[in-house]
Amino acid sequence: MKLITPLHWKEYELIDSGGFQKLERFGKNILIRPEPQAIWDKSLTESEWEKLHHAKFVTDKTSVNQQSGNIEKGKWVLKTNTPEQWTIDYDYQSMHIKFRLGLTAFRHIGIFPEQADNWNYIYDSIIEMKIKEPKVLNLFAYTGGASLAAKAAGADVVHVDSVKQVIYWAKENMVASGLSNIRWVTEDAMKFVRREVNRGNKYHAIILDPPAYGRGPNGEKWLLEEQLNEMIKLCNQLLMDNHSFFILNLYSMGFSAMIPDNLITTIFGKLDEKEFGELYFPDKQGNKLPLGIFLRFKRSSPLN
Repeated sequence: MKLITPLHWKEYELIDSGGFQKLERFGKNILIRPEPQAIWDKSLTESEWEKLHHAKFVTDKTSVNQQSGNIEKGKWVLKTNTPEQWTIDYDYQSMHIKFRLGLTAFRHIGIFPEQADNWNYIYDSIIEMKIKEPKVLNLFAYTGGASLAAKAAGADVVHVDSVKQVIYWAKENMVASGLSNIRWVTEDAMKFVRREVNRGNKYHAIILDPPAYGRGPNGEKWLLEEQLNEMIKLCNQLLMDNHSFFILNLYSMGFSAMIPDNLITTIFGKLDEKEFGELYFPDKQGNKLPLGIFLRFKRSSPLN
């Protein structure tokens, strides 16, 4: 089991964490956001946090996710001249991508910086394939970091998310990154995957990044514990038997990294090029903040 933290960020850093919050720099702006896993004490003082930050997310305690129990909505309190939107860059080898960030009512800002190591993995894996425009499916694709990485490496990318506004946001990132021709699909991920299986379509890579709980555009319900097993079985039918790779990310608190390992082994069988573990960021004070679990594997030769 691996512990992985991205190494190539210049425009992101975790300055401090603790007290159920994190102090982060995105480009020139420093934010305070809730972080339920940061149960330890802050290393810096409250006055240092207050001095350093440009914007702080304040939770609305009347807004509770009925599935997780987490307080999710709230508002941003900004210091003078702090923008509500700005752009940051991410560079890795010949990949240069841009993200438009924005202060949303759900504390998210349009990027999960811990996913950068997966973007590198996607880029490297597609380059290694030496296949002209390998087909890549990105499910629950959000604002498109994985889609941009795949497109930058020369892939034919299908980007699926159920929220129209998020699709528009991902399109902005594509244009800002100087990329084009990603196929955008606004649909429930499970419905889309079932239809792709019925059509007999195949992909060289699948990126699966589901939330613990969600809704499709027509009210379709997604519950991770109830539907992940079926989703991975369907992905098994869509993934090419060779020259292919698969990435699974999970953010549900309490999930062990052994859970996706068991799922993947049960469904895909024995895999030689497989790795799984936790993604994390160290803050500048030395604490390691866990930010989700992952599993990824490659198939470089036909199955026996």
